[in-house]
Amino acid sequence: MNNSSLKAIFITATDTGVGKTIVSCAIGIALKKQGIDVGVMKPFQCSGDDTDFLMRALGVKDDKRLVNPYYAKEPLAPYLAFKRAKIKIDLDKVFSAYEELKKRHEFLIVEGAGGLLVPIKENYLVCDLIKDLDIPAVIVARAGLGTLNHTLLTQRYALDYAIDVKGIIINGFKGNNLAEKTNPEVLKLFQEAPLLGIVPFVKNAKSKQGLENLAKAAKNNLDLKLLLKTKRHINSRLAKDDKDFIWHPFTRMKEWLNDEPLIIEEAKGSYLKDSQGRWYLDGVSSLWVNVHGHRKREIDLAVRNQLNKVAHSTLLGLGNVPSIGLARKLVEIAPSGLKKVFYSDSGSTAVEIALKMAYQYWQIKGKPKTTFIHLENSYHGDTIGSVSVGGIDLFHKAYKKLLFKSFKVDSPYCYRCPKDKTYPLCGFECLNMLKETLSTHHQKIAALIVEPLVQAAAGMIVWPPGVYKEMAGLCKKHNVLLIADEVAVGFGRTGTMFASTQEAVSPDILCVAKGITAGYLPLAATLATQKIFDAFPTFFHGHTYTGNPLACSAALANLEVFKKEKTLEKLKSKIEFFKGGLERFKALEHAGDIRQKGFMVGIELVKNKKTKEPYAWEEKIGAKVCRKARDYGLILRPLGDVVVLMPPLSISKPELIRLLDGAYEAIVEITECYR
Repeated sequence: MNNSSLKAIFITATDTGVGKTIVSCAIGIALKKQGIDVGVMKPFQCSGDDTDFLMRALGVKDDKRLVNPYYAKEPLAPYLAFKRAKIKIDLDKVFSAYEELKKRHEFLIVEGAGGLLVPIKENYLVCDLIKDLDIPAVIVARAGLGTLNHTLLTQRYALDYAIDVKGIIINGFKGNNLAEKTNPEVLKLFQEAPLLGIVPFVKNAKSKQGLENLAKAAKNNLDLKLLLKTKRHINSRLAKDDKDFIWHPFTRMKEWLNDEPLIIEEAKGSYLKDSQGRWYLDGVSSLWVNVHGHRKREIDLAVRNQLNKVAHSTLLGLGNVPSIGLARKLVEIAPSGLKKVFYSDSGSTAVEIALKMAYQYWQIKGKPKTTFIHLENSYHGDTIGSVSVGGIDLFHKAYKKLLFKSFKVDSPYCYRCPKDKTYPLCGFECLNMLKETLSTHHQKIAALIVEPLVQAAAGMIVWPPGVYKEMAGLCKKHNVLLIADEVAVGFGRTGTMFASTQEAVSPDILCVAKGITAGYLPLAATLATQKIFDAFPTFFHGHTYTGNPLACSAALANLEVFKKEKTLEKLKSKIEFFKGGLERFKALEHAGDIRQKGFMVGIELVKNKKTKEPYAWEEKIGAKVCRKARDYGLILRPLGDVVVLMPPLSISKPELIRLLDGAYEAIVEITECYR
């Protein structure tokens, strides 16, 4: 992705054979007449001499291998033509050629192959190429019967796919039948993009005389001013409306109101695009939810297909197809013993449900177990119940009088261990307080709630191996339920689908959210054992959007992508690559601790590395590092003075390098100012 202002267009069409090359030539000649240096590119050509014609007609002297990186002799879709020719397509080669040609010319015309849905590679279409090049498109349509249908279909898909359509050009116009004569005016009534012009039929267009006629036609019939008009970014108005009307979560609003807000309007893969056209690598998966990258085709399609059926139907007394299918899938992949799924809409509500389930379960059993155990530094959400079992004063102190009492015990925060032991050398001393509390008070404790393996919101606190399994054993010994809050650590974040499986723990209740829909729609689930379910005559809890069909469809597609693309299997090498890339951070003067579990990384910055002295809270080092990271094209979010790196699982190794390099430079720049 490139943040620079692009002066290029992509010529696509309603179909093959409508005259993309003729229109590309016409635009190029017209621009050259205005003194603009025009370059041309045809990334994929299957048979014919279109590239030679364009280069000759426009006087392009570039290396043909840049202009046309891939050529196949057979007149087929690129996917099939190059497969039959045993030519493997490397998209990076295309992107590199594009970047080079863009540097050489004031304006670049890129001509596609066929229409938007023509396949280039497996799971990669022409529309994907347009999005990856990040340039606007011009749709070329043929004159005559079928113009309206084909043009509007192409435009609709382009807009649905968030392609910036500059306009439509009708080519080969003769005007000798009623359809040709009437279609342009009718098209204007229905199209959303402007009509840039109508290019008349030019006989022998590739001849010398034909080119002269084409040049004349372009001058007289194409609206070049509209074609060249750049998109006006409206960031100032958006920023004002944001400040006037929105109250942002976990945000110092006085500072926000005095700053220039970063406003996101688009995304693709591992990247986010702001309202000024700048692209950023999404280093925190849009707050830990994005799994397979933004605008994943399979999930987009699943949501669209569901919209064509029903957007929402209640689960109160009714069922719906996607929620049933998803519940079955969740039970299949969850730790053993979890048999029932209760839906809600966020991690907080999933936890709230778990607490109420555990509380009511013991009441039904006739046992006075009415309180809970939670860990220091724990975070389970922002509803009253989940805050009651939270252990981060910064988030929860203001609401203490609203909360119910619970037992708080030590957490395995090895870097801040009072015995000065560090992970993975520390023992299980952190469990002593839990053991004592369970031994003394188990008769009134309903459940222990934990975030398995990593306490995320506390600063990516990674537990020593075996601690979680020991906790589970203690719960079983004292007849206390175990609630596993896997809202943050679930769906591949720690390297396995669920963190609990890494230590062969089967909790009594499991809470999931965030990555469940791959970052598409709000959805959460609380899974319980058959034993807990069987105890309830009725569970008096529910949400209006429980089991929302759209969200469940996205979640089902998410799980299918996990399976189809072997996401977890591919993740193993990337986790090791990530680990290797973090090694150099250890030498940084102010990097006190670097914690990693799978794709969850926390870099704790300290004022003094030897004494572990933290920075003064007022200095906001973590926030300043993340703000500086924007200069390197990254979006990060800190947890206090812990810089979090938590990219989508689909991120490529080159993108991981970019993430690591940018984070490293941002840390160096900011901490050097506070020596």
